Amino acid sequence: MSNSQTQPVVLYVDGACRGNPGLGGWGVYMQYPDGQEQELCGGEPNTTNNRMELTAAIEGIKACAAGQPLVIWTDSNYVKQGITEWIIGWKKKNWRKADGKAVINADLWQQLDQTCQNRTIEWHWIKGHAGHAGNERADMLANRGADQVKNGTGNHQVYQNPVSAHSTSTTPETDPAAPEPDWLSHDPLGLDMVYEQEPDDLYTADEEWVDDVEPKTAVEQHNKEQQLEQANPQNGIQRTPATLKLSGRRQLILDTETTGFSFADGDRVIEVGVIEMINRKLTGSSFHVYINPLRPVGDSVTVHGITDEFLQDKLRFEQIAHELSDYLHGAEIIAHNATFDMNFLEGEFLKAGLPSLKSRVDVTDTLALAKRKHPGQKNSLDALVRRYEIKQRDRTFHGALLDAEILADVYLTMTGGQVTLDIGDDQNSAGGLTQHRQFAGRFSLPVIAASQQEAQHHVQWLDQFGEKNGTPALWRTVFE
Repeated sequence: MSNSQTQPVVLYVDGACRGNPGLGGWGVYMQYPDGQEQELCGGEPNTTNNRMELTAAIEGIKACAAGQPLVIWTDSNYVKQGITEWIIGWKKKNWRKADGKAVINADLWQQLDQTCQNRTIEWHWIKGHAGHAGNERADMLANRGADQVKNGTGNHQVYQNPVSAHSTSTTPETDPAAPEPDWLSHDPLGLDMVYEQEPDDLYTADEEWVDDVEPKTAVEQHNKEQQLEQANPQNGIQRTPATLKLSGRRQLILDTETTGFSFADGDRVIEVGVIEMINRKLTGSSFHVYINPLRPVGDSVTVHGITDEFLQDKLRFEQIAHELSDYLHGAEIIAHNATFDMNFLEGEFLKAGLPSLKSRVDVTDTLALAKRKHPGQKNSLDALVRRYEIKQRDRTFHGALLDAEILADVYLTMTGGQVTLDIGDDQNSAGGLTQHRQFAGRFSLPVIAASQQEAQHHVQWLDQFGEKNGTPALWRTVFE
């Protein structure tokens, strides 16, 4: 086999839809090992965004030689999660979901599954519309495919365009999926775990991404804003003092709401909710604040329900930074997908001129704990609430303090209601990410042997047991 056949072809695949359902297109941008490039696109007059995302992947794979390794980048978690995880269960259930209903887009999932057979494929997720040249080019092609259908060139046209080998490579300089040990540098945009952060109303009962997500109605939005105003009437920090006076290391269950996925891209924290726990008991102490991000919240409003109008008179982060920093200092932070929250807070504190948060706290990531405890399963906070049968709360919108309260219940249930004793299993990472505490080596357990008299009494008891039951005790040989 030639070297060009052993090196992977890199594909960027994308779908677009104008109406959802409506006019749609798909696009594929391909980079070959020898430097050649190729463009594919097509479309349909009445389709959905998810169908176009799936079609792009199918057409891209079909265009490559059977023995050629492939690396596929998609901005659709629906495609990436579906082909790498959910499809296993769907096939076992004869393309049915857990509720017995047929899998949406089963025809395309079956085509994709068949197209992937006997191939070596690496699937990666990439954030869409974030300036990645390969993804932007695939998006352009998807819209070109939709335009071709709109202009009457056919219902399912495939346009192929070989491009000069001298074009600039668009492979990302850094693989977003590559793990690193430090929680500040590991997956800094939260790309590896961001899917766990998506609102649960984007899923069906079997973790399937729904094509349409209806925006919240004006009435729902108004009700949410009234709730927010009542919760924070003075537009400042809400501090609740502890009702239980306990001694011991403070554990702080924390959650944030933000304007987007990346502090590095300009997104900001808009809400912080923290509740205190000592010796696995909630003390009643809490910290809660809404923050003016000095930028629009954008589409994130559909997740948390916090509008620009509501935040416009709130404090800026630098105005609450010192009080929040003092509250967090020296504690163990417990957060779900801690990488996401801690990177945002680290960026905000540094921007406000405060010392690094990393050096002042330990961090426990409940998502990492859940993935270790339930490998291969969906471990979002909502999924864990259902799995552990935690008391249901209204989560029409995700709120930081509410999610922190829910996470406290999940954490206590997931860790068995008692201190975890994973002897010899220290999971401390170099960056402070802590999953368990190591107790081995801190003390030695004494071994107390039975006295001769105690051993004789036990043998007598075994004799009586045998007489009463008509058969000797199976374990009496230990004492004979």
